[in-house]
Amino acid sequence: ALAQMNAASAQVEQSKAARRLSEVNLSNTIIKAPVDGVVISRNVDVGQTVAASLQTPTLFTIAQDLTKMQIDTNVDESDIGKIKTGQDVEFTVDAYPEKVFKGNVIQIRSAPIIVQNVVTYDVVVGVDNTDLKLKPGMTANVSILILKKDNVLKVPNTALRFKPPKEMETDKSKKKKTMAEQKLWILSRGKLQPIPIITGISNGTFTEILEGDIKEGQEVVVEAIGKAEKKQTPSTGIPRILR
Repeated sequence: ALAQMNAASAQVEQSKAARRLSEVNLSNTIIKAPVDGVVISRNVDVGQTVAASLQTPTLFTIAQDLTKMQIDTNVDESDIGKIKTGQDVEFTVDAYPEKVFKGNVIQIRSAPIIVQNVVTYDVVVGVDNTDLKLKPGMTANVSILILKKDNVLKVPNTALRFKPPKEMETDKSKKKKTMAEQKLWILSRGKLQPIPIITGISNGTFTEILEGDIKEGQEVVVEAIGKAEKKQTPSTGIPRILR
């Protein structure tokens, strides 16, 4: 009888252990997110078996706070030296093409991203999304402001790229032609005249003029229209002027 009592007591302890194991397994069926947020996507269905072998499976994608978002930009290695933390950023998205959003550089990551031998670096931009217009996964066209100047004399880049045809150059302009010289062309008494200049910063459309005999509102030539006919005297063409 004593032996039977000891065996029954052992069975009780064994049943308690089995119960505790079942409670642990039951608690493991409840998966809790590590943060509070909004579920962006669900990758599993109710009743689906979840097994983590060598890689932990992704069950849900959760956005912690949609009012504060970030943009991961790819900056070329030739430009990464100009990027600093705290610089202002402007960007647009296809959903709102006429609206310009603003942000700031909050992190410059050192790990290179190499795609087809092109090296870029991830620059993280922090964005205020209080109005919830921006959605995760949107493509942003980003411009990082590295330098800003106010009240400067500027000229369209098309005027800097203009080169007059040989038949339109005067002897005076040919003599002044030097290597790597930047110049603007103006019309003086119906003839093209070069104006040597020194340029400053550029935004890709306009370029700052630091020095040069040029004034605000002065007309500059951006294109020469017209071709010389064969067996005739060369045509002077018709310069197109940008005011």
